[in-house]
Amino acid sequence: MQKPFDAAITRFHDEEAPQEIRDALAAGGRKDVLTDDYPYERWLDRDVYEERLHALQIELVKMQAWTRETGARILTVFEGRDAAGKGGTIRRLTDNLSPRSARIVALSKPTETEAGQWYFQRYLGHLPSAGEMTVFDRSWYNRAVVEKVFGFCTDAQREAFFAQLPEVEHLLVEDGIILVKLWLNVGRAEQLRRMLARESDPLKHWKLSRIDVEGLSRWDAYTDAIGETFARSHFDFAPWTVVRSDDKRRARIDAISAILSRIPYEGRDEAVTRVDPQTAGGPELWLAGA
Repeated sequence: MQKPFDAAITRFHDEEAPQEIRDALAAGGRKDVLTDDYPYERWLDRDVYEERLHALQIELVKMQAWTRETGARILTVFEGRDAAGKGGTIRRLTDNLSPRSARIVALSKPTETEAGQWYFQRYLGHLPSAGEMTVFDRSWYNRAVVEKVFGFCTDAQREAFFAQLPEVEHLLVEDGIILVKLWLNVGRAEQLRRMLARESDPLKHWKLSRIDVEGLSRWDAYTDAIGETFARSHFDFAPWTVVRSDDKRRARIDAISAILSRIPYEGRDEAVTRVDPQTAGGPELWLAGA
């Protein structure tokens, strides 16, 4: 089987990855957590995971019914490093919701027309209407991180983004939108393990892009850009929730719980929607796993 990008991910593992990352991959079992300071050594047991996920999906259905009845507008932003588990978490979030009122937005590279617009314009066109929930699989924060790391924007454009960002998000919240911002963070060894798995599975080749491959060698540049982004966008009115996603199962549960805990729907089961503070919290958790 031919691997995408001429097996560039395998070459990175063999030739460029730090020795401690290769050692962690060699020593770790399939369900072992590879990040040293992650609070659990192994993935959550599957039976426990499925039971908790089922309970959360019942809560999601209750939340959607409340959203329709009240005309609430919910906007959820998913960000994170490549292979942090955004897509899989979003799928579990929306699996049992009506697509008529729960939309996933995953925008591709801007067209020439979009590139000439105000930066936020193409995103704001997808805001939820009354009774809807919109889920962004990556968002305007591309400018803060990916575009910075790869030089797709100038420093002046990025500064303009940060200058305008507080007012943009404040206006959304002031207008009544419930804005939930999630950052899924994955350790370097686990990221590489997932990328190698994608490279070896023809059914997952579509998940890989040149940006993903080249980003492997820019870990430190990503770390710097992410740290600055948290410092400049963790607002009282629009805070970040960081979910440590080295264990996909715990991450999915924490992410869905974090969303539900921010929405004041009737009949919420607080015991079901409580996040694990060891794996989900503010930007200080990102610092632990950076």
